[in-house]
Amino acid sequence: VQLVESGGGLVQPGGSLRLSCAASGFTFSSFSMGWFRQAPGKERELVATITSSGGSTNYGDSMKGRFTISRDNAKKTVYLQMNSLKPEDTAVYYCKRLGSTYWGQGTQVTVSS
Repeated sequence: VQLVESGGGLVQPGGSLRLSCAASGFTFSSFSMGWFRQAPGKERELVATITSSGGSTNYGDSMKGRFTISRDNAKKTVYLQMNSLKPEDTAVYYCKRLGSTYWGQGTQVTVSS
């Protein structure tokens, strides 16, 4: 199992980023997926989850209305569109296959002017 995140970077407050997580080594379309984040000195927290078909999504409270999780099962990729970014969104963002211990290596998102 391999999960590889990309798309992080430095963005100004109010800006947008789209993260991608490319999966391999398992039947991607059979598993729910999630994005999590961890800021320095804080615990890892849920950002968003999506079911295997993409038919149902769930978001952390502070992300609702700003972030959108989606997936393309043909491309074996899960996405996180982040809009209206705030400095408090600064963190390392991780992709996870739900119900497992498989995590990606993370991608850094920094929101700063």
